[in-house]
Amino acid sequence: MFPGGDMQKLLQQAQQMQADMMQAQAELAESEVTASAGGGLVSATVTGDGELKGVKIDPKAVDPEDVETLEDLILAAVQAATEDAKRLAADKMGPLGDALGGMTGGLGLPGM
Repeated sequence: MFPGGDMQKLLQQAQQMQADMMQAQAELAESEVTASAGGGLVSATVTGDGELKGVKIDPKAVDPEDVETLEDLILAAVQAATEDAKRLAADKMGPLGDALGGMTGGLGLPGM
């Protein structure tokens, strides 16, 4: 079924891909992206793996008479930062995800 030691080579490729994936995931967890809303009145920071790390609110954005606008700005900043984190993850994991994405019929590796 795997003539000439192809199975060993395949296993080595799979192990290398797994190591690369783990490295990329660790790098994403350490990476941070920040996005803002309302012209910078509210900003949110999210890690590359999607964890919300912080929110900054400019005092000018705080109006006790208009809490809804502040809530909307916070939501917009968090959503924008989350989208940026998803793009970062897609860029970082892209080649690995493409290789692993074909796992429905095999391992997504050449020769399978």
